[in-house]
Amino acid sequence: MDPLSLLAILSLLSLHSQVAYGDSSVVFLDSPTRQYLRPPSAETDTLSLSEVGAAASVLLGFAPPSTLSASSSSKLNEVLVPNPFDRPHSVFMIEVTGVEDSELMVGSDKSAFSSAFRVKVMGSEDRVDIQLSDEHEVSLVSLNERSSYAEYSAKELSDFASWLGGSYVEDATGPLIGELIVPMVTGAILRLRMSEKADREFTTSLVFLINNIQRAMEMHKGLSENGHSPAELITGRFDGIKALQDHYGTEGISQNGLELFVTSVLKIYDSLQAAYKGQLVGVIVCGGPHSPASENMLNVMVASRPSARWLEETKASTAITKLAEVALVRKTLAWITGIILLISTLLGIYFLLNMPLTKDTLLYSNVKLD
Repeated sequence: MDPLSLLAILSLLSLHSQVAYGDSSVVFLDSPTRQYLRPPSAETDTLSLSEVGAAASVLLGFAPPSTLSASSSSKLNEVLVPNPFDRPHSVFMIEVTGVEDSELMVGSDKSAFSSAFRVKVMGSEDRVDIQLSDEHEVSLVSLNERSSYAEYSAKELSDFASWLGGSYVEDATGPLIGELIVPMVTGAILRLRMSEKADREFTTSLVFLINNIQRAMEMHKGLSENGHSPAELITGRFDGIKALQDHYGTEGISQNGLELFVTSVLKIYDSLQAAYKGQLVGVIVCGGPHSPASENMLNVMVASRPSARWLEETKASTAITKLAEVALVRKTLAWITGIILLISTLLGIYFLLNMPLTKDTLLYSNVKLD
C-alpha cells in the first residue's frame, strides 16, 4: 500500500478532542470508481449522529427518517450526490473507539484515498437508532460476531501475519503465546506478544474483524449468484485500539496498533470494493462516549412486516375455515331432516298397524254421487 495513502487516512482519524466526552468524527470513504459523495462545504463540516445515521440509510437506498429536520436534510444534500437513482445500496460502517486523542503525521493530498474526508460529529446524542424498513430488503452482516480465541491456531495467526507482510513466531513454552511481528510503513516494527492480554485482545479482535469482512464478501457473492440484490449493510465495532491504550497509553505500541488497524482496513476495503464492483461506501465512526461494547453509537434496527407468502397463507386458511363452517351447517341440516323423516315414518307405521278392524263408513260404504 502507498505510504502516502496510509498517512492520509491516519491523519483523518487523528485530530484533537474538543468536547468533554471525547471528540467524535466520521470518515467517509467513497468508491474509487464511482462518486456517491461530495466533500462537505464549510457549512457542512459538522454532522450530528442522527444525520450520520440518515446518510447511511440514504446510501442504502432507503428514505431518510421522517423526523429529520429541514436543516439536516439540507446538510445531507451537501454531503451526498443528489441523485436518488444512483445509490450504492451497500455500506461498510464500523465504529472505532480509542482514536480520538491520537496524534499522527498529516498525509499528502496526492493520496490515492484523497476522496476520503472527515466530518466532525457534534451534539449531545450518545446513541442513535438506524431504522430500516423491511428485513427482506436489506442484508445485515455484523462484524461483532466472535468465537472463542482457542479456535485460532498458530497457522491462522501466521497466515494473518503473512497477509500483512509480517510473521508469527511460536513460543515453545505453550500454544498460542507466540509473537506477531509486523513491519510498519513508517519503518517501525510492531511486536505483539500473545502472552499479554492487551496484545492478544487487539490481535484477535483484528483477526475476527478481517475474517467477518471476508465472510460478508462471500455472502454478497452468494446473493449475486442467486440473482437477489437487497441493500447490504456491513456494520460492527472495533475496541482493539482502546485495549492497547488502556495498557500502554496513547503512544508507542498504541500508535503502531492504530497504523496496523488502518493498514488492515484499507487493504480489506480494496477487496470489498472489488467484490462489490465499486458499489460500496465506507463510513468509519471514530471516538465518542466509551459505552459498553454491546451498545454501538449507531444501532441498526430492522422493522419486519408480514411477507406476501404469509398473507397468502392467512387468506387461504380463512377461506378453508369458512368452507368448513358451511359444510358443518349443511351436514347438521341433513341430519335433522333425516331424523324428522325417520320419526314421521315410524309414527305412520305405528298408527297404520294399530288401526281398528271395524268398517270405516267412508272407506267401505257405497258413496253415491249426485
